[in-house]
Amino acid sequence: MNTPAHLLIGAAVFGKRGERQLVWAALAGALLPDLSLYVLAGVSMHLLNIPPRVVFDELYFSDLWQAVFAVDNSFIVWGALFVLALWRQSRWAMALTGAALLHLALDFPLHHDDGRPHLWPMTDWIFESPISYWDRAHGALWIAPVEATVALICGGVILMRRPGWWLGLLTIALVAAELMVARIWMFVFAGG
Repeated sequence: MNTPAHLLIGAAVFGKRGERQLVWAALAGALLPDLSLYVLAGVSMHLLNIPPRVVFDELYFSDLWQAVFAVDNSFIVWGALFVLALWRQSRWAMALTGAALLHLALDFPLHHDDGRPHLWPMTDWIFESPISYWDRAHGALWIAPVEATVALICGGVILMRRPGWWLGLLTIALVAAELMVARIWMFVFAGG
C-alpha cells in the first residue's frame, strides 16, 4: 500500500476529534514501517548517485536492507510495543503503535514479490501474496482504485473532525499524493 494511504488510514482510525496529539502519533506510527526505505533509497539515489534500478532491483533485496526492514516491519516488535503502550496506558503510544500495526496488516496481503519478514525475529519467512498494490501483473489495476477510495474516505473523516489548519493542510496534501500515485499505477504502468 502507498505510504500516503497508510498515513490517512492510520490517522482516521487512531486519531480522535479534538486530540491532535493522537492524530500526530498515528501519522508517525503509520509512517515508521516505511521510513527506513525512504532513508535507504534516498541516500542511495541522491547522495551516493546509485541508479534507481539498482536501488529497487538489487539493494532493496540485499541481506542488509532486508535486515533493516525485518525490524521495522515486524508484527512481533510492534505488537510488543503496543502491549507496552497498553500496560502504560499511554494513549499517544497506543495510537503510534496501533497505526504501525495497522500499516503492517494492510501491507501483508498486498506485496507479491517484495514483501518483508513480518514475523521477525521468530522467522525470516516472507509471505508472497498473489496480489500486489503496485504490480499490475498481480492486480494493481483493481487494488489502486480501492486503495485511493479508502484513502479519500479517511481523508474526509479526518477533515470532518476539524483537526486544525496544519493537520487539515497535511490531510489534503496526503489525499492529493495518494490520488497522484494511484493515477501513476493505473495509467502510466498500465501501458507497459
